[in-house]
Amino acid sequence: MLCLKLVVNTGGICSRFDLDAMQILDHCFFVTGGSSGLGRAVVKALVAAGAYVVIADQDSEKGDSLSKDLNQQALFITTDVSEETSIVQALRLTLANFKKLHGVINCAGVLVAERLLKKDGNLFNLAGFRRCIDVNLIGTFNVMRLACPIMAVNQPEKNGERGLILNTASIAAYDGQIGQAAYAASKAGIIGMTLPIARELGKSGIRVMAIAPGVFETPLFTQIGEDKRTEIEQNIPFPRRLGKPSEFAALALHIIDNPMLNGEVIRLDGALRL
Repeated sequence: MLCLKLVVNTGGICSRFDLDAMQILDHCFFVTGGSSGLGRAVVKALVAAGAYVVIADQDSEKGDSLSKDLNQQALFITTDVSEETSIVQALRLTLANFKKLHGVINCAGVLVAERLLKKDGNLFNLAGFRRCIDVNLIGTFNVMRLACPIMAVNQPEKNGERGLILNTASIAAYDGQIGQAAYAASKAGIIGMTLPIARELGKSGIRVMAIAPGVFETPLFTQIGEDKRTEIEQNIPFPRRLGKPSEFAALALHIIDNPMLNGEVIRLDGALRL
């Protein structure tokens, strides 16, 4: 068991206390959307910390390339989180290869940007709204639903923990802009289910957390133009730039390390309010 020793100097008096953390070394994590963007950064950080990682994504070219770079510690499995059979098959392959599952990090997502009523009089394409909800919200929920029974039978850690689920929300859930109705709704759903599912799975020793990132340097935001990027950066109090995927990954690993983080959504946005 990994045990972090924290030393706090308070006026010459040294207090020492232990943090019974979930182990990363030799544990297995399932990362959706793991071949690019935030998910890719999480995969690389977990492997660097000694974990075995499943890269669950649809981009086979990037996924295969990443898994090869990480040798035997990572396995790419083609996965469509909007299809239940695809998730089931990916989880079966995870157990067949690594014999265990200790954590799920959901980073798979799509960005649908469209006005409800367009200037030309046309309406929001309902199929686009459904696609956004299917991938971002229902896909996240279904991965949680299908993975939690696997983690619930794990041998408990020293503090009784058996698993962790970490989902990706967005500050758009709080500060959604014009054209973000579908995306904001999907991410607000992730935020809304964090606490009730954390309460439910607590009896099984499984924590549930979410990160709500601001605007990060990921393929999801390559659609915005340079002028819009500059405008967004100027509105970020500090640091005045887009977030780095490695910063998202650093928070993800801290959440794994800190057992008191449960049922919470953490904004990671440099104090940006859209």
